[in-house]
Amino acid sequence: MFAFSTCWNSARHIDGRAMLNEIRALGFEFAELSHGIRLSLVDGIQKAVAAGEIKISSLHNFCPLPVGVNGPAPDYYRPSALREGERELAIRHTLRTLDFAASLSAPVVVLHLGAIEMRRYTEKLLDLFAAGRAQTPKFERVREKALAVRAKKQPKFFEQVLRSLDVIVPEAQKRKLKLGLETRFCLEEIPSETEVGELIRRYGVDTVAYWHDVGHAQVKENFGLASQETMLRQYQSCTVGMHLQDFAPPAFDHQPPGGGTIDFSRLTPFVTEEMICAWEIHSPWPGEKIATAVKQAQEILRPKTTA
Repeated sequence: MFAFSTCWNSARHIDGRAMLNEIRALGFEFAELSHGIRLSLVDGIQKAVAAGEIKISSLHNFCPLPVGVNGPAPDYYRPSALREGERELAIRHTLRTLDFAASLSAPVVVLHLGAIEMRRYTEKLLDLFAAGRAQTPKFERVREKALAVRAKKQPKFFEQVLRSLDVIVPEAQKRKLKLGLETRFCLEEIPSETEVGELIRRYGVDTVAYWHDVGHAQVKENFGLASQETMLRQYQSCTVGMHLQDFAPPAFDHQPPGGGTIDFSRLTPFVTEEMICAWEIHSPWPGEKIATAVKQAQEILRPKTTA
């Protein structure tokens, strides 16, 4: 199914019903509730869904936002945190998201799992890439250093993620929800491309699955770590959804199709009818431009049926 994320319009709405009806007017039967949903929008969301005006494909944690947080904040509390108070708050607000998802009959919650506390090598790599130095010894040295530091520091943060998921996964199972582990943008973040597989094997694909983010994956491809196809092929049997967007290097993502360099035909072999393909496009792109561009891209992405 194709869906459209409220990351495009949640900030400029005070009524959740009007927010969702604006997405419905673009031609979408399904919306993803992104991580910018304030508490004030919840009542209108519930009314729109109850009235059958739109369906909810997925929620992006944290949704709704914690009290006092008024803008997108998927990493406000980190399941990887060494500080127990923060980790417990990450669990508490994730369980709140699970409850909201279940109340709306949304089948999937998209998760960020935190990060390893280390120097921000990703920013240095992006600067080098922007300067046209991606194929230089300097770029390779920084990338290898980043991976080495990450590997050294990873165990204690990954263990915290496991402790968090040990609580979250059974609660998702009780609510018959699936958790989508999203491709991360930064090298420092969890999970890496291999850690996704570790977590799926540990908790089982019935509850924990891969969620592919096209923009984030393109950063990893540009860094020489893994191609879009490599990631999608590796988790082809356990991919529950994608965040779709166009992307321009070094890191200008969340654009409508045609605004960047993504060749959407590369994704087509991996798209299935059951997969949630949610367009994650930021404002201020106008609705008319988005609707036309998205319709054209979806014709490319739509799974081809054989007679």
